[in-house]
Amino acid sequence: MFATDSQHADELATLLALAEKGTFVAAGDLLQRHPSVLTKRLKSLENRLGVRLVERTTRRLHLTQEGERLVQRLREAQGMIAEAEAEASQGAVQVRGRLRVSIPAAMGRRVLAPMLAEFALAHPEVTLELEYADRMVDIVGERFDAAIRIGKLADSRLVATRLSEHQRILCAAPAYLKRCGKPKLPSDLAQHNCLGFTGFLSYPEWKLMREGECVVMPVHGSMISNDSETLLTAATLGVGIVAGGSWLFQPALAEGKLVRVLPEWQLNADSGIYFLRPSAQFSTAAMTAFRQWVVDWFAKQRSTAAPRIKR
Repeated sequence: MFATDSQHADELATLLALAEKGTFVAAGDLLQRHPSVLTKRLKSLENRLGVRLVERTTRRLHLTQEGERLVQRLREAQGMIAEAEAEASQGAVQVRGRLRVSIPAAMGRRVLAPMLAEFALAHPEVTLELEYADRMVDIVGERFDAAIRIGKLADSRLVATRLSEHQRILCAAPAYLKRCGKPKLPSDLAQHNCLGFTGFLSYPEWKLMREGECVVMPVHGSMISNDSETLLTAATLGVGIVAGGSWLFQPALAEGKLVRVLPEWQLNADSGIYFLRPSAQFSTAAMTAFRQWVVDWFAKQRSTAAPRIKR
């Protein structure tokens, strides 16, 4: 940078203008400032540096050796800044650079990983830095460029694109239901071993909804985890009833390892899947391409009725 504050920047701009134009009047015209203002700026610069930079004559100014060296270095710095700005602006038109993205862990591994790999193949000059986490990351504070998030959107600082509805359901293994019975009402869950996922905002309660009706049930069980895949494995082995996204349970449901419990009810019916970013202004070409890739992929899942993303 030229200087640590605007006053120093003005002083250096004055020296460059004097070097180019040769007089205070001409330099003043260039900078649209009165010559007396430039005289004060130059004096302040020389006092701050402790060296004479310009020799004044009756007709024209001449740079001292120190002034010449400083002007040369400042022009080099100007070139570097212009080059840096040009390089940065290329990011607005060229799909390249680094994107730091937060991905929901289980969905990332089971559903999104192929889509992300396909994007990497299509855009080899983009580096995807993917952080898998089921926690609610602070996208702005932790300096993420974007995030795919499951749940109810609440952060108004973020620009959100809704990718899909998100259905959360209850499931259990046939062996568990044979051993413990099948719940018929939400209140029956109080008598069952309900596996607790701490990633739910409503934990340790399940907010069950059906056609406008809402029942909030405190649940308890022999396993509690922040990892939904661990609870899925436990449920398929007959440990208890598990709650989570239909995309997570679909393969086990198709294979008969799990069956729906209270199928007319679902958890947090206002939940969705979102693409989030801190701002829509000055998006790089890489961000624009990545966002569109994700949006198109989810749209394709809906149009082809893929079982992984069930609406």
